[in-house]
Amino acid sequence: MISAHTVAQVRAAEDRLRAVLPPGTLMQRAATGLAVACAERLGRVYGARVLLLVGGGDNGADALHAGARLARRGAAVTAVLTGEPVADALAALRAAGGRVGELGPADLVVDGLVGIGGRGGLRPAAAALAAQVVDHDVVAVDLPSGVDADTGEVAGAAVRADLTLVFGTCKPGLLVGAGRTLAGRVELVDIGLGPELPPPPVELLEPSDVARLLPRGSADSDKYTRGVVGIAAGSQTYPGAAVLSVGSALAAGAGMVRFAGAPHAAEQVRSRWPEAVVTEHEGSDVPEAGRVQAWVVGPGLGTDERAAATVEALLGTDVPVLVDADALTVCAAHPDWLRRRSAPTLLTPHDREFARFGTPVTADRIGSARRLAAELGVTVLLKGDATVVTDPTGPARVNGTGSPALATAGSGDVLSGGCGALLAQGLSAIDAGSTGAHLHGRAGALAARGVHVPASALLAHWADAVREVDG
Repeated sequence: MISAHTVAQVRAAEDRLRAVLPPGTLMQRAATGLAVACAERLGRVYGARVLLLVGGGDNGADALHAGARLARRGAAVTAVLTGEPVADALAALRAAGGRVGELGPADLVVDGLVGIGGRGGLRPAAAALAAQVVDHDVVAVDLPSGVDADTGEVAGAAVRADLTLVFGTCKPGLLVGAGRTLAGRVELVDIGLGPELPPPPVELLEPSDVARLLPRGSADSDKYTRGVVGIAAGSQTYPGAAVLSVGSALAAGAGMVRFAGAPHAAEQVRSRWPEAVVTEHEGSDVPEAGRVQAWVVGPGLGTDERAAATVEALLGTDVPVLVDADALTVCAAHPDWLRRRSAPTLLTPHDREFARFGTPVTADRIGSARRLAAELGVTVLLKGDATVVTDPTGPARVNGTGSPALATAGSGDVLSGGCGALLAQGLSAIDAGSTGAHLHGRAGALAARGVHVPASALLAHWADAVREVDG
């Protein structure tokens, strides 16, 4: 599990640690880790040309101290200053043979312009440097300058890094939003901060975490104990949504899938998936599909009175319900149907569906998802390049496997069926959402392999994604 902490949490932890360490210890630990990473990236340090982009704060000082270490190993190190640097750090660079100069040819650029406390766009001088190094190999100190460490927001110009070295803990803004794109690969440098940090407010599942969370059968398992998921989806107009969501629920390990939907959708599901138990249903009662451990409602369902009656009926049950697509539109008009539930509820909106609940998604995607979860008393899976899954309380989870391969019609239907199957197998809403999003992203990458493929191609690769996380 990759943990991420806010700027305030990091600052408080640093203050506690500084109180028991000799002055400058944390900075020297950070500079040492930074210098080692730069040396590994260069391969040959002696004779290498290294440019340091240096602001007036601690990130600039980290860059200067790391530059001094590289200079002592024979690198030609030049610091480009945009503010008043930390004096002893600049002195250390000069004593090691580094110099202050202008931007020029470089084998490696170290971004130490702005630290984690930076807000708003870069100032003109820093913005000009960010534009000039866009084609260089850039290592960012703790975060790319111009990225909001807490939210990932970029208010103007920002540095695009190939590698970001984070000190002590990751920052939420490197996992989501524009910050995720600009950070490149993110690596942790341990500076001893861990014991001083509180439980993380943001997490990212790694493959081993997903493998640990996945339900596993046993010798006495049968189709009922493996989890029965009900799916109310599809319509005369959109039968494909039903086919995709049923197919992904089967691929995600449900012991049985019970489908209830309009006649044409039911016919298509019955033809494509003979494993599914299919019931034709159009009405206001709970679909007569038999006993289930969780429901998925919404993909291709429509938003007319019959669809709304189905949504209301399923939300009135005492089993977990995943609400997607058209059912989200219905629920946005009837939010009390969600608030009065006591069983787990997982909403899976994209940005436009999210906005139907009254407030658009902001640049702070984690904060937006948390607010809607708290307002409705549900778990929210906010779809995007870095999908966010969060309860009203507890840490939010950001998915790291998203890719453009998933930006295609029907991809969300595959996600909802897969997550619904995991709900039926006993996972909590946040575990089902975050595990399903991770596998969905992996399946998309495996199916696409660099080219565009339709959403139905993901179904054949869900099992391959599970094999990957199992190692």
